[in-house]
Amino acid sequence: MTTIIVMAKECRPGSVKTRLCPPYTPVQAALIAEASLRDTLDTLASTLATRRVLCLDGVVDFDTSGWETVAQRLGTLDERIAEAIDSCTGPTIVVGMDTPQISAAHIREPLQHWPTGVDAFFGPATDGGYWLLGLRQPDGDLVRGVPMSQPDTGALQRSRLLEAGLVTRDLVTLTDIDTAESLHAVRSQLTEGRLSHVLDELGASIHANS
Repeated sequence: MTTIIVMAKECRPGSVKTRLCPPYTPVQAALIAEASLRDTLDTLASTLATRRVLCLDGVVDFDTSGWETVAQRLGTLDERIAEAIDSCTGPTIVVGMDTPQISAAHIREPLQHWPTGVDAFFGPATDGGYWLLGLRQPDGDLVRGVPMSQPDTGALQRSRLLEAGLVTRDLVTLTDIDTAESLHAVRSQLTEGRLSHVLDELGASIHANS
């Protein structure tokens, strides 16, 4: 059984994607965050994972059929990811809600078959973090204590895997949506999903008010 965990938070204005403001307002940033999350869930719902878990901080007001929604535990982000991992058995893949350009092809290898001799998959992000962590044998202690949201988070997490003796395979580098600049960089990679539509509408709104 391969499990996909999506770590997500409630898309509430003022508490999500605040680094998009300006040029976007807090309400617009929340719309972008929700569209990003929904596109991510839609894409991953079409994969070969046998269990899909939405690990959520807060609530969402849209349909999450096909996903097992569980509340994130209290604590720092590394602790919340670790707890989610520890709740799983068998190969487990953790992704966030900040890479809506993700496609089934990006995670085809760990989902179709876990190659012999590979213990972990690691998807680096351009900001120094990571967009995917895959473990053949889930162990939250591989994440606990890794400082999050730093320029060296990805390097520290990858080093933790190697120090544990895990044979680690890197995936393609992706860009997280955190700022208007990174959002612009990702936009050309988006399919015709919700986020693409939202950005078209918000772009017209910003242009009209400028």
